[in-house]
Amino acid sequence: MTTPAQRLASFSASLSLADVPADVADAAKLHLLDVLGCGLAAHALDTFPAAREALAEEGGAGPATAIGVPNGLTARDAAFVNGAACHSLDFDDTHPGAVAHISTVVAPTALAVGEQVSATGEEVLASIVAGNEVAIRIGMASGEAFHAKGFHPTAIAGIFGAAAAAARLRGLDAETTVQSLGIAGSLASGILEFLGDGSSTKRLHAGMAASGGVTAVALAAHGATGPRTVLEGRFGLYRAHLGDEAQIDIDAQLADLGARWETPRIAFKPYPACHYLHASLDATIQAMTEEGLEPGDVAELVVVSPPAGVSMVLEPAANKARPRSEYEAKFSLPYSVATYLTHGRVDVSSYTDEAIGDEDVLAVAGTIRYEVADFATAGRAFPGGARIRTKDGREIERTLLYQRGDPENPMTADEVVDKFQTNAALALPTDEVAALRGAVLGLEQQDDLGFLGALAVASREVTR
Repeated sequence: MTTPAQRLASFSASLSLADVPADVADAAKLHLLDVLGCGLAAHALDTFPAAREALAEEGGAGPATAIGVPNGLTARDAAFVNGAACHSLDFDDTHPGAVAHISTVVAPTALAVGEQVSATGEEVLASIVAGNEVAIRIGMASGEAFHAKGFHPTAIAGIFGAAAAAARLRGLDAETTVQSLGIAGSLASGILEFLGDGSSTKRLHAGMAASGGVTAVALAAHGATGPRTVLEGRFGLYRAHLGDEAQIDIDAQLADLGARWETPRIAFKPYPACHYLHASLDATIQAMTEEGLEPGDVAELVVVSPPAGVSMVLEPAANKARPRSEYEAKFSLPYSVATYLTHGRVDVSSYTDEAIGDEDVLAVAGTIRYEVADFATAGRAFPGGARIRTKDGREIERTLLYQRGDPENPMTADEVVDKFQTNAALALPTDEVAALRGAVLGLEQQDDLGFLGALAVASREVTR
């Protein structure tokens, strides 16, 4: 009987773009466009220079492009820099069932290794789909269990998707790909303790997973081996991270591999903040706008969250009411709602060092209460709600079972493209933004990845 890793390896190693339905390929390209925009905006705002500068300090060079690095890096290092950059605004997509950011790990890996091996756009696109599907299924088998134990699924599951994408591009056979996945299991790491003080380690996780996937594949290509039972084994990924009591069913996730496609179910983000706060924020916005309310009309505002969101965006309450860092603010539902009530918007400018010191916002954040509720869609979406009691005695409630950007409550393709253009324009001239958009959306027609050169000269001049 084949192991789950062997089944995933067989799928990813043999996948060609001809096997991928057109809507799945289109979704993969749109997610690639979106995540590159997120990375360009993060670079322009200089939100996480440590990743770029730490790698530049080593003085390495190579064939792969990294955002804001004029000279090429090795595939491993470019994957790290781009993964960290694309994730650092927390504006990148998430798969709700896997509770993991997907594109910020898989896409940087595929682009970096694609440049290393001189791949065509068609080959890169197939590898992105393969990596997405592998990472998502490994995450979906555990659901919210990794989060509950304090692990970050983006890093834990993501590295397997990165390895699958890299192995596919290097032309490794299924057996060597299995070895890559087995090695990746020993590199899978990432904890959520950044929530304790608002530090920046979460931004590293996507880069670590991407570079780890590249490393695992390189080792396997040169003869290193890893356990075929890396996922379900006695000391495999699930038992080592979650314990024997965890309810894991990886076989169910693999039963329709290649027939059911999860790439189109990856959710886009309209706000640069933790996905667990989006539905309650939009519920507040809906209630305010549909009822024609002004902030001064609100006597009490209660946000409603599923249990899984509490530790991420609501507790400890004192820290969420007065975030200690701009990154901690991205994980604060009270701060985000208060920002909307005070300024009428929530965007990348809402989570800066200057913004989080706004005493008007903080005063409102301190008044917002929360309640916990069970939502029928929890575990496959990021639901939430809000209840407002007005000063004239009305009670107004809104609930979103699916947050905006989920396939069940989608952002349109035009909205995603607009998001990319707004983000990318912070770092690139208008003509380069248009050229990059065209190349990504026509990726399968590209003979090479030369269009990525624009990323290397991205600017940190945000006054453009």
